[in-house]
Amino acid sequence: MLTFLFIVSPAWAADDCVPVDKKPVKVEGWISKKFKKERKQIFKEFGALGNTKVRLKVFPMGDTAKVVAIGRCVPAYLARHILKLALDYTAGVESLVNQAFISGHWTGIGTTMFDEPSQQKVDEAQVKALLNPDLSTEEFHALYQKFSVQDETVPFVGLDRPNAKQVQ
Repeated sequence: MLTFLFIVSPAWAADDCVPVDKKPVKVEGWISKKFKKERKQIFKEFGALGNTKVRLKVFPMGDTAKVVAIGRCVPAYLARHILKLALDYTAGVESLVNQAFISGHWTGIGTTMFDEPSQQKVDEAQVKALLNPDLSTEEFHALYQKFSVQDETVPFVGLDRPNAKQVQ
């Protein structure tokens, strides 16, 4: 039994960053309802750089959540492209999801599947810094990780409690 516990560990579950030509980036999430008539063209825009699988839907109630998640294996050029289009076709970007909660080759835009303790608020200047075309993939992800570190405490029933979702 003890041997089984050592074999099944989070370290074994970590996937290596396979090149995107062998394992494409999956783009999932929502676009704002006001773009419903243009959805086919928008989906093509998200996949225009290639090496992506686009699975987007039109948000049924107006504007989307202002949340973006970018996996650690997504090349910087693709991440910037997706981030820019997310700014254009969603309600905006105000929160980033910590990469510890998502697959390496996955991105989510306008997504509502992550609770607030797994996200971090970002401002316009931070988003602009991520869109810098001079950043290498490593620099992009270092900056993303810096901006997406969760708060140590979260509000709970009028009190600040330790964030159970904080990645150590």
